Amino acid sequence: MTDQKYQKKEALRLRQYKPADCPEILQLFYDTVHTVNRRDYTEEQVDAWAPPEQDQEVWNRSFLEHFTVTAVLEGKIVGFGDIDAAGYLDRLYVQKDHQRRGIGTALCDALEQAAGTEKIRTHASVTAKPFFEKRGYRLIKEQRVIRRGVELTNFVMGKP
Repeated sequence: MTDQKYQKKEALRLRQYKPADCPEILQLFYDTVHTVNRRDYTEEQVDAWAPPEQDQEVWNRSFLEHFTVTAVLEGKIVGFGDIDAAGYLDRLYVQKDHQRRGIGTALCDALEQAAGTEKIRTHASVTAKPFFEKRGYRLIKEQRVIRRGVELTNFVMGKP
């Protein structure tokens, strides 16, 4: 098991986002929210957060405006994240079957290094909050946000 995990980590490749990645990323986003985040949010909340239909043009434009990185393992995208020029880490998701293998850490390291700013902030889900805390992010405030008419809790966090 350890050797297999090590080999997979060795095969992980980070690369910059390409528009052709968008459909695969949208599916990863949907699957991850509906399985991993389902532990901390209701079905109604995950449906509002990640509905089955997403506007690919809007996501693609956002990814192109930000520094966006994909994690590729054995030819498949297993994670992605993006950060803007002001240091706002907008999204960080790891495919549901590849959790806790260092992929989120590798993506976050790349995004933080690319930020070009000393302060980084994010809006972390209940699920992601412990990950960011381990990375030295501090809680700024808990907040309630409305997505498609449904209230969700998340946390504004910052890393000095």
